[in-house]
Amino acid sequence: MSVVVPLLVFAALDGFVEGSVLTLMPAIRDLLGTGTGPAMWISATQFLSAAVCVPVCGRLGDLYGHRRMLRVALGITTAGCLLCALAPGLALFLAGRALLGILSSMVPLGVGLARDRLTVNDSRRAVGMLMAALLLGSTAGDVSAGFLTEALGGVRAVLWILTALAAVCLALCLAPSVAETRYRAGGRMDWRGTALLALGLTLLLGATFQGTANGWTSPGVLAGLLLAPVVLILWLWLARRTHEPLADVRAMARRATAPAFACGFTLGVMVLGGQGVLVAYLDASPERTGYGFGLTQGEIGLWLAVPSLGGFLVVSASAAVARRVGYRTMLTYAFLLAAVGFAVKAAGHRTMPAWGTGHVLSGLGTALAVGGIPTVIAEGSPRGRAAVSTAVYDTLKTTGGSFAGAAAAALLSALLSPNTHQPTLTAYLILWGLSTILALVSAAVIRLTPDN
Repeated sequence: MSVVVPLLVFAALDGFVEGSVLTLMPAIRDLLGTGTGPAMWISATQFLSAAVCVPVCGRLGDLYGHRRMLRVALGITTAGCLLCALAPGLALFLAGRALLGILSSMVPLGVGLARDRLTVNDSRRAVGMLMAALLLGSTAGDVSAGFLTEALGGVRAVLWILTALAAVCLALCLAPSVAETRYRAGGRMDWRGTALLALGLTLLLGATFQGTANGWTSPGVLAGLLLAPVVLILWLWLARRTHEPLADVRAMARRATAPAFACGFTLGVMVLGGQGVLVAYLDASPERTGYGFGLTQGEIGLWLAVPSLGGFLVVSASAAVARRVGYRTMLTYAFLLAAVGFAVKAAGHRTMPAWGTGHVLSGLGTALAVGGIPTVIAEGSPRGRAAVSTAVYDTLKTTGGSFAGAAAAALLSALLSPNTHQPTLTAYLILWGLSTILALVSAAVIRLTPDN
């Protein structure tokens, strides 16, 4: 328990910061005096940074100690929170958000440390608890951020609270009672592979975000979309020929883990890619658009928190459920539950009780998948690579969310009502329908893994 408790606190910090910033996006935009388009880079910058930082931190943790890298990550996180709290304009705020990309390495590093220090059954419970803590922190951020802003007289005070929380976590991690990894992986850091992966992901995600904001035919966007696959294919080619690559692509392609990695991407599409769609639908005024519920910022935060709170309870019990039925069966049911939820949201979009039921079901299904997939990947990876394997999964999930967010934004911008110039109801129904199909495909894909 002494090993797990600090890790749970760090995972909760990750969720709390993410949940808070998502809820406060309009308030941060107004504080910095920028427009809605430029403000989209507040999320995009951290996505880009996390895509690069998380696998690097995971591999360095496997090589040199997960506690050591947790301390480094929390130190950089504290600096990033401080920079955001002090930022007078968008440029400095984005610099702080870039530093906060390393915050997403909390869970992969925690998984590596738990797998090293605990028995198989205890590490399974610990991974489930880590994902539950992440969801609980996100719930707390979703619910409290808007109310704290109102109570404290502005969003700047909330940014200082995030800085204080990060500093407390750093102090906790510096305490000698926090255990260090006993087994270290052999080899060296693959800096060549790291540079290629960073370049490829930056080109890919950067072009995606730019395409959403400025159009898909601009020269910069087209160049990024064309060059990114070339760089990533070169990275894969070199990884297969490097003795100690950043990510062991041969191991990732094994039957024990390949379906889970693929489902990590689809899970990112369903979870991260759907956040903006969810907020937009809840915010839409039915009197003006003919759909939506016209909720306030605080009410939207509560609805964001509902599936997260239920997911916390479900994920907390995921290890016990998997012990009875196996992870493959549990994850199959998780994706099927998510598919039912998305279908109910589409069918019951006109009334809050019906739509809310679908929202809760899809949230519970995806939460159960979020809790189970890291365990499958960690246990199917070679010893000494649990953290970096989980980090690659996290990067795939983030990439899936980025693509889905861009695709959703493009669809919502393309299908506009000529009268209101707002997205049509058809656009939302298409997105929920596609999510239903994707969840069903994921349920079939995860069946390809060996049962455990």
